[in-house]
Amino acid sequence: MDPAGGCPHAVNARLLTEGAVAPVILPGEIEGMVVLGHDALRDFLAHPDVAKGAQHFTALTEGRIPEGWPLRTFATVPGMTTADGADHRRLRALVSSAFTARRVEELRPRVETVTAGLLDGLAEAAGSGGGVADLRRHYALPLPLGVICELLGVDPAHQDRLHHLSSLVVATDTEPARALAANRELLELLGAIVGARAAAPGDDLTSALVAARDEDGDRLSGPELIGTLLLLIIAGHETTLNLVTNAVRALCTHRDQLALVVEGRAGWADVVEETLRWDSPVSYFPFRYPTRDLTVDGTLIPRGTPVLAGYSAAGRDRKAHGPDADRFDLARAAGPKHLSLGHGPHYCLGAPLARMEAAIALEALFTRFPDLDLAVPEPELPRHAGFVGNSVRTLPVRLQA
Repeated sequence: MDPAGGCPHAVNARLLTEGAVAPVILPGEIEGMVVLGHDALRDFLAHPDVAKGAQHFTALTEGRIPEGWPLRTFATVPGMTTADGADHRRLRALVSSAFTARRVEELRPRVETVTAGLLDGLAEAAGSGGGVADLRRHYALPLPLGVICELLGVDPAHQDRLHHLSSLVVATDTEPARALAANRELLELLGAIVGARAAAPGDDLTSALVAARDEDGDRLSGPELIGTLLLLIIAGHETTLNLVTNAVRALCTHRDQLALVVEGRAGWADVVEETLRWDSPVSYFPFRYPTRDLTVDGTLIPRGTPVLAGYSAAGRDRKAHGPDADRFDLARAAGPKHLSLGHGPHYCLGAPLARMEAAIALEALFTRFPDLDLAVPEPELPRHAGFVGNSVRTLPVRLQA
């Protein structure tokens, strides 16, 4: 795996011709596997003999994963993403009520208000930038980051730093010393946020988690509280940031598909779902580990192997989505549900919120700026750092034709 990342689709297409599962070499010469095929990945994600707990990661338990390894946080952070069974259900239950479809729908007016303000800011940025603005920086980022931080009761003054540090933590090309420093600072900042909510509780999710920790340490430990906040902040904005960015890129380079929406022959929800399939916000997500030697689609994955979930590959698997799987098509015939928000016990808790935010953001954007287009050719856009996230680092757009 190239730590610097890059567009995954050409490599995915080549690997899929060879099978649904492929061996990979992770940073530090750690042997792993990636499950790429749609059906194989769906089954693997829900398999009872596949775990998330780091105690099942053979190289880690053998001491072969150093501090500062760029993917170590994915494996070791205490919380839902590294818990199994009853522990996973316990941690998920503490926050799940904040992300139900009903609670998310109650956030709609607030999301619409924030979106309108960001569109004003985008117009101002373009006005001072010669008609060009970075849509990712001025629009796709602050919407989900602001919403999740508001849900958590995080002071807006912390938002830029939280994004910067979380970006370093999830990037696979961050050098060890910098990764350690970023993790340390991020944990200190989250600790300060917890301290502030403990001193002055409010009607927010962090205050509720602090109360759960203080009422019953068996229900939520201190490290689990920090790990839960880390997960909610990173997953609560990075995925939606990439989703909105990728959807805008797709519509700008497929004007015929944008016309379908404008003419009412497709909806903004269709744009969100097709983008999730066609250009998944997450390319290869770490980690899951077979708890016994496991054969997946004819390929043996040894017990304790770190396995990546190949979401970007599964979305374009022709065996599942047809011979035109690599085409962005809002009128696509019904097929299997994409896996880009996960499957099984660890299905994305924030899926309803991400879908709503993205649909609102796209509709408002193209309603106000119907002629919006990329300011540079799509192939020249700089790619996201690392192979976990799948998007571009900047998205310069011209708001008016």
